[in-house]
This record gives sequence, C-alpha cells and structure tokens, in this order.
Amino acid sequence: MLKKIDKPSTIEAAGNKPKIIEEYIGRVNSRTDELSIARMKSPSGWIEPGQKPEFNEYTVVLKGMLRVMTKEETIDIYEGEAVIVPAGEWVQYSTPSSEGAEYIAVCLPAFSPEIVHRDE
Repeated sequence: MLKKIDKPSTIEAAGNKPKIIEEYIGRVNSRTDELSIARMKSPSGWIEPGQKPEFNEYTVVLKGMLRVMTKEETIDIYEGEAVIVPAGEWVQYSTPSSEGAEYIAVCLPAFSPEIVHRDE
C-alpha cells in the first residue's frame, strides 16, 4: 500500500553546533525500520562524534562540502558528489568550510541511536 509522507520530522543532531535533520523516511517519521532517508543542513564548523554504525550510509551532497574521516583516510565530498560508508566502519562527519553543507543521507537499515555507536 502507498504511504504518502506529508512532511519530515525534525530530529535532534549530535555535534558541537546545531544541525537540522529532517527525516522523511525512517524509524521516527514513517515508522520504517528497513531504511531511513533524511535531509541534513549543517552549519560551518560543525563536527559530530565519531561513530561505528551497524548500518550502511549513502550520502549525496546537495550544497557545500561534507568532510568524511575514517581511520584510514579523510575525504571531502562536494556538491554533486556522493560517498558510501559501510556498516562497521569508524567514521566522523564534519562541515569545516564557510558555507557548511546540505546533504541527503540514506541509512540501511534505518538510523537508530541504539545502532550508531557514537564515541563518548
């Protein structure tokens, strides 16, 4: 059966500065456990704690630049580019550039605080 999503739910973000997370599909907004789809709006200078999630994360940058750091490398993902971070990989996201970033994140299975495993 079709399920129309009229609007996203705003979810509190982790990190040193306020970041807007608008979940369209996921555990909160649509009660979907299989995957989550959210739009992120991240300010300049934002950084979140490292994490080792139990989900694959697929990210497409719509505006600005997203920095993705793993134990092995750091890469910058710019507007029109994408990145895949596999489940079980330690990763830390940030937006150090002056314009911040706007991006879409898809998590498979859906994002959950219980399976993200953030650093303390």
